[in-house]
Amino acid sequence: MAKKRVLITGGAGFLGSHLCDRFIREGYHVIAMDNLITGDLENIEHLFKLPDFEFYHHDVSKFVHVPGELDYILHFASPASPIDYLKIPIQTLKVGSLGTHNLLGLAKAKRARMLIASTSEVYGDPLVHPQREDYWGNVNPVGPRGCYDEAKRFQEAMTMAYHMHHGLETRIVRIFNTYGPRMRLDDGRVLPAFLSQALRREPLSIFGDGSQTRSFCYVDDLVEGIYRLLLSDYHLPVNIGNPSEITIREFAEEICRLTGAELKVEYQPLPKDDPQKRQPDISKAREILGWEPRVDRAEGLKRTLEYFRDKVQVPDRQEA
Repeated sequence: MAKKRVLITGGAGFLGSHLCDRFIREGYHVIAMDNLITGDLENIEHLFKLPDFEFYHHDVSKFVHVPGELDYILHFASPASPIDYLKIPIQTLKVGSLGTHNLLGLAKAKRARMLIASTSEVYGDPLVHPQREDYWGNVNPVGPRGCYDEAKRFQEAMTMAYHMHHGLETRIVRIFNTYGPRMRLDDGRVLPAFLSQALRREPLSIFGDGSQTRSFCYVDDLVEGIYRLLLSDYHLPVNIGNPSEITIREFAEEICRLTGAELKVEYQPLPKDDPQKRQPDISKAREILGWEPRVDRAEGLKRTLEYFRDKVQVPDRQEA
């Protein structure tokens, strides 16, 4: 039998590259697509020698064509950190709207099942805690984060419209804070920022008073949840994340213990509309997918630290 073919947009990014690895291991023919604005070919260079891997350098907000049959499309193309989407807000909106529309059209033409990468940011600064999939969110559409939050909310609405109007097979994953190897050191998110600063023996930057919370999921667990959702029969949004919640201040302390750095903190103003709470309710993932995270934060951070040690220029201890 011919191998199933999967298109992964954002395939050179942090999450996209791990998905490419997983589908190669599962025996698929993988087509990665990325415009490399935030992705990096280094993340997938180990795959280029494989006969079952292809790469297209392309912006999905423009017309998308892939020759041959497609069984699945996973739409992961988008800036995903504030430092990126605040720098390129219009491109962020376009990839979530035009890009999603183009790919849904491709999925319809190919009769492929399509999974979109949505986000916990659709909940905004939530008034419900933990966040369940039936919560509609508290998002500021005209605030600085609106370009990302509303792009993802529109993406969900467009996907559901194709499902209901055209009968397209669709899946929606709402991703909570994820970490692991291949994160960009300069992407502005708290985990790479803390790890980089701790390794360099620099003060850790905490925005606000550090009482805001996040829930961190290791990338392997996330990929497992996405894989199960894609192959499931469930078309409504599903939270995938680790419900182990921690304050940013406590997280800074964890990072310093892990790296052996002295805890030094620089407090900075909290960005506008920054969520105060973030914790997924994963009851639906447990019930429908039989999924829950397996890698605890201590183990996941150890694995991630090894990757960062090779990327960060660490000062000599006598100089630090």
